[in-house]
Amino acid sequence: MTRVVSVFLPSWSIDRFRRMAGDAAPPPEVPLVLIARDGNRRAVQAANAAALAAGLRVGMPATKAQALVPGLLIEEANLAADAQELERLAIWLHQRVAPVVAPDPPDGIVIDTTGADHLHGGEADMLDAIVGRLAMSGVEARAAIADSWGAAHALARYVARSATVTPVAHAARPLLALPLECLRLPAKISADLRVLGFETAGDIIAQPRPPLTLRFGPEIALRLAQALGEVAEPIIGIRPPDLIEVRRAFAEPIGAPETIARYVGKLVEQLCERLERRGLGARRLDLVCHRVDSGLQTVRVGLARPVCEGRRLTLLLCEKIETIEPGFGIEIMTLAATLAEPLERRQAVSSLVEESDVDVSALVDILANRVGERAVYRLTPVASDVPERSVRRIAALAEETGAVWPGHWPRPARLLPRPEPVETMALLPDHPPAWFSWRGVRRRVRRADGPERVFGEWWKREAEMVAVRDYFRVEDDAGERYWLYRAGDGEDVATGSHRWFLHGVFG
Repeated sequence: MTRVVSVFLPSWSIDRFRRMAGDAAPPPEVPLVLIARDGNRRAVQAANAAALAAGLRVGMPATKAQALVPGLLIEEANLAADAQELERLAIWLHQRVAPVVAPDPPDGIVIDTTGADHLHGGEADMLDAIVGRLAMSGVEARAAIADSWGAAHALARYVARSATVTPVAHAARPLLALPLECLRLPAKISADLRVLGFETAGDIIAQPRPPLTLRFGPEIALRLAQALGEVAEPIIGIRPPDLIEVRRAFAEPIGAPETIARYVGKLVEQLCERLERRGLGARRLDLVCHRVDSGLQTVRVGLARPVCEGRRLTLLLCEKIETIEPGFGIEIMTLAATLAEPLERRQAVSSLVEESDVDVSALVDILANRVGERAVYRLTPVASDVPERSVRRIAALAEETGAVWPGHWPRPARLLPRPEPVETMALLPDHPPAWFSWRGVRRRVRRADGPERVFGEWWKREAEMVAVRDYFRVEDDAGERYWLYRAGDGEDVATGSHRWFLHGVFG
């Protein structure tokens, strides 16, 4: 099933202007509009939130906007630069999200993510990552994923959520309550439909299409069919000028898995030759299969390090052949190194001493392409005494940070995501508990070691200025060992609540 993401950039022109201005950009609370020429008049092309709150609207004459808002900041719009930057953003998303990405002017981008969402932890995580990365770059965005371009386009623009995920084969249900404009109809047709009493997309979907076509022309029926996924709407993906790509056209369409695998191997050989000539290795590969019915089937694989080994790349791609639906046959196959980096060359050194230098990058690549890049990681220490802050995830093959965990007190093999409260009884405030009850099971403590006092990090939060925790390693009658702590020093209530928590389990 095809899945399409629409990314809507509601204030693209303003965001691009502020990014280009840098530190010289005006504060967000200052009303700002961008002016462009519309025929013989100058009109508002874009306005920031402060200008919109002051009553200004896109399309308003510039003279009227100046009269309504004293002190209004006016700048010239650059529509050509907006379009150029939108293409650059599409290329950036093409390298990081999916093989088929195209600008959707003037303020959007469309992405065919079929078969690529698993690399990002699922559709919801993928949308959150796209919106979050754009927000970090100073670009406001909303994103939606649906079975068709028309449905995703409508949901991204007319649902007030940063990310909207619709179930597969959702049909028309998510669109029913949206306004007529969500169907991408010309303004005149939308106005005429409102005169007849139609307000929402659901009102149109419920009507027979022949009378609408007879009165308004074929555009309404076409847009409805595209939004409901009844008619394919091809996405012409953007191709970066420096993209390393090979292509194979077939005299007769192919469809058998073994045939696809054979030609994948041939394409990989050609691609590796081009990469080798440039001294590059692939970090991300995109296989695009063009079917005879104009449909696209895509496969994306990522690599932890630059690779230019034909056998290894072929293996990764062939593992995904089962996800390709050839339909009536594939007539063209293209293979591109969407992301390529300089190849690391290692010189072989002769030595009498056998050194074990195990390369696990191939295993990491296989696992990451099966379960997603985010699911393959390793842990590294962080300079913090607070246990939940003393560890973070890094890439599986990332360089060593040099940090180490403290060795004077053992740490549990399993740290709970959040400390869980337990019922306890201790003989004295600074003594370990005599027993504790966790998850409905009461355990008697046979042995205990501690306390290890951990102080709050006052430079992070003022509330941690006097906060402390006293940690104990305890062992129950069954020989199980747990990591408990008391919030506070047992005397001063300002140091903590004096409640007990279980924070980890020793292996």
